[in-house]
Amino acid sequence: MEEKKKKIVVLTGAGMSVESGLKTFRDADGLWENYPVQQVATHEGWLADPTLVTKFYNMLRRKCVGTQPNEGHRLVAALEEKYNVTVVTQNVDNLHEAAGSTHVIHLHGELMKVCSSRDVDDERYHQLLTADNCEIEPGTLAGDGSLLRPFIVFFGEGVPMITVAAQEVMEADILIIIGTSLVVYPAAGLVQYVRRGTPIYLIDPSASIGSGIPNLTHIQKGASEGMRELTKILSD
Repeated sequence: MEEKKKKIVVLTGAGMSVESGLKTFRDADGLWENYPVQQVATHEGWLADPTLVTKFYNMLRRKCVGTQPNEGHRLVAALEEKYNVTVVTQNVDNLHEAAGSTHVIHLHGELMKVCSSRDVDDERYHQLLTADNCEIEPGTLAGDGSLLRPFIVFFGEGVPMITVAAQEVMEADILIIIGTSLVVYPAAGLVQYVRRGTPIYLIDPSASIGSGIPNLTHIQKGASEGMRELTKILSD
């Protein structure tokens, strides 16, 4: 009888995609691609100027279409050869999928999707954009007659996938955290759902995070270099 694969949950943040050339979602100066976050990533910003927000995400998609997964993304995907892997990402890019990961939970939405602004979670009105058709004309309507908006969890909105992610973490045999500060809630709270004794590997160059978390091994490196080291550790 084939041995059951161990379950790995990989929690990734903005640091995962930095090497691919994408800027972090939350910069210390409150700007995202030189735009105030309040203008482009809040419900209030959307209501105030949906045209500006639509054009901003068109610009982000054009940038995202031109990026490639880095080695870190590819090494995460390669874990599926030996493990049952779920990726829980705070990132809105699709680089995990592009690298070959087959089970990805997006906590903060997906840049390449648009949706109804009346009911963001109504899948009937979700549209997946493509590399050669990645822009939305301002004023375009969803099937329910509301404005099409980015399928992004704006600051201050609920995170509907957090419950699904917490269940995955509870079932994990190994938890890997890459490129996240562990201060952005509710995602940071996922660590609390891990079963007692479960090994946790944190890959992040910052020395100031991860202290006080039991069974944690901190690999103080960037995503690609850290995943190379962790791949060796897991294969020993």
